[in-house]
Amino acid sequence: MVKKLNYLLILGSVIFFSCASKSSYPEAEHVRLEQVYVPVIQGQLTTVARINLDLSNEEQLTGLKITLDGDLNAEDLEVSLKQNEFGGKIVTGRYSSESKKWEFNGSETLKAGFQQLDIKLKLPADADLKSRFSLGVPFVALSGERFLPLSNPFIPYRVGKALRNAGDDGVAAFRIPGLATSTKGTLLAVYDVRHDDSSDLQGDIDVGLSRSVDGGQHWEPMKIIMDMGTWGDLPEAENGIGDPAILVDQETGTIWVIALWLHGKPGTAAWHSSEPGLSPEQTGQVMLTKSEDDGISWSEPVNITRPMKDPSWQLFFNGPGKGISMKDGTLVFAGQFKDENKIPHSALIYSQDKGLSWQVSNGAKPNTTEAQVIELNDGSLMLNMRDNRGGARSVAVTRDLGETWETHPTSRKSLIEPVCMASLYRFSDELLLFSNPAVPDDRYNLTLKASLDDGQSWPEDRHILLDEEKSWGYSCLSKVDEENVGILYESSQAHMTFQLIPIQDLLFSQKK
Repeated sequence: MVKKLNYLLILGSVIFFSCASKSSYPEAEHVRLEQVYVPVIQGQLTTVARINLDLSNEEQLTGLKITLDGDLNAEDLEVSLKQNEFGGKIVTGRYSSESKKWEFNGSETLKAGFQQLDIKLKLPADADLKSRFSLGVPFVALSGERFLPLSNPFIPYRVGKALRNAGDDGVAAFRIPGLATSTKGTLLAVYDVRHDDSSDLQGDIDVGLSRSVDGGQHWEPMKIIMDMGTWGDLPEAENGIGDPAILVDQETGTIWVIALWLHGKPGTAAWHSSEPGLSPEQTGQVMLTKSEDDGISWSEPVNITRPMKDPSWQLFFNGPGKGISMKDGTLVFAGQFKDENKIPHSALIYSQDKGLSWQVSNGAKPNTTEAQVIELNDGSLMLNMRDNRGGARSVAVTRDLGETWETHPTSRKSLIEPVCMASLYRFSDELLLFSNPAVPDDRYNLTLKASLDDGQSWPEDRHILLDEEKSWGYSCLSKVDEENVGILYESSQAHMTFQLIPIQDLLFSQKK
């Protein structure tokens, strides 16, 4: 069956460690070291590597050494070894703060066949989000003989914060991240607060907000900023609101959050239950709230469905994530509508009068949803869309606020993904960023990418893997400062995971 173990290490600068480095121990085909690349969550035990053993006979695990490199004190580390055979067993090694080595010397029986040792680590709850980690396994001793595990070079680990996770504040699930940076530098995270389970609307769902004034290291307690309560004397489970997007007006500092409110029976998918019409009894409603004090207080949600929604459409609402403030002051969210034939289209929702009124554009492409929008350097708008055909993102450009659209050369080619939401973000005039699960078959390999030519290309040497394991996969990006970008995403380790990524790492990245 399976045997598990645990390690930890931290690094202030980028370190690349190859397990096939200086050692006199023989390499063995039946002893292999595999990195598990995931965000290492503060205060949470995380599997970060595996030693895979293919044993022809029963063996004794008689020794194991793990080297730790980094800037945490030894007292901050929690290292253990666990063999997952018939319920598992904890085996504790010994760590030397002087040598920075963890060692197990003992005897544990490993049965013949495939065995797996999982290496885990636990960070302090206040570990610095800018810290980096690296580790090595100089040898594994089986029945007294020492072997150097075969592996590819490891890439350094990154710290993550579980901003929201299952059970926090008694909530079952948190989904659909949006992230923005206010004009005062405050980080503002929005998301679905799914009280009863992880299902999409319809259900008892509110829009929550978390706020950080120190670059994401610490966050204030969650507050609910959109809650439709018991509208129409119906229970909250029949008045859910979710799929938020957040926008900061760069001229006024006003922060806007847009979301979909749906009236209906719980357990009935909003995507299918919404119908033609304009009233809440018939169809989903687009709701908007704002803050004029840096996200401290929020207005009562207002309904902006009319006059944007065509009564023949089955559903109309925003794309989740974030909107933008254009150089000319126009406020723009990505939008989406399902037409009278139940075909979805991505579009724009925009205001040219500072949010007093809102308009919707023509659709950019059929069978697309959950788009994100940026302004290109020439003043045109790029709409990057989830394509329900799967395989890759669709991309279109407009020069007239969505009256007409042109297919971008990268559409359905450059940004591979399964059917999923993604984030497109302008970090600076020179740099565009994009994040998504960068594979066509499922939601894993959450990857951050950089473009230095206004989205014409996304070179592989400017990709950073953040999480290789499966997850819900939604993400949203925002600048923290001139050197770092923040990402809020649905990771394999926590419902809402926040990480800081140095821009220099993207420009000089090392792929796993």
